[in-house]
Amino acid sequence: MQIDIGIDEGQRQEIAAGLSRLLADTYTLYLKTHNYHWNVTGPMFQTLHVMFEQEYTEMATAVDEIAERIRALGVAAPGTYKSFAELSSVEEEEGVPAATDMIRDLVKGHETVVRTARSVFPVADAANDEPTADLLTQRMQVSEKTAWMLRSLLE
Repeated sequence: MQIDIGIDEGQRQEIAAGLSRLLADTYTLYLKTHNYHWNVTGPMFQTLHVMFEQEYTEMATAVDEIAERIRALGVAAPGTYKSFAELSSVEEEEGVPAATDMIRDLVKGHETVVRTARSVFPVADAANDEPTADLLTQRMQVSEKTAWMLRSLLE
C-alpha cells in the first residue's frame, strides 16, 4: 500500500538513510557501553558499572525507536552487524581499555551520535518531518547530557 504521510518518497528515503546511520551509531555505542559495563575495573568500578548499565539500557530503547521511525517512513531498517559496521561512524575498541580510557571513548561515541543526529536534522526539517525532528532532538539531548556527565568524571 502506498504511503501518503505528506513526505514524498525521495525525502523519506533520504531521511531513512540518515536515521539508518544514527541507528548504526547508536547500536555500536550501545554494544561498546555494554562491553565496558562487563569489563570495567578499578577504583571507579561500582560507579561506572552502574552508570554504563543505565546508559546501555537507555540506548536499547533508543535503537528500537529509531528503527521503528525508519519503518514508519516505509524503509527497511538495517539490523545486522555487517550493515551497522558499514554505516556507523562510532569506532570499535579492541581489547579492554582502562576505566578512564573507557570514559573518554564513550564521550567520543556520544559526540559522534550527536553529530550524526544533527546532520539528519536539516533533511527532516526541510520535509516538515516533525516526528523525526523530535526523535533527533531527543537523541541529541540524551547524548549531549551523557557526554557531559562522562567528561565530568575526568575532571
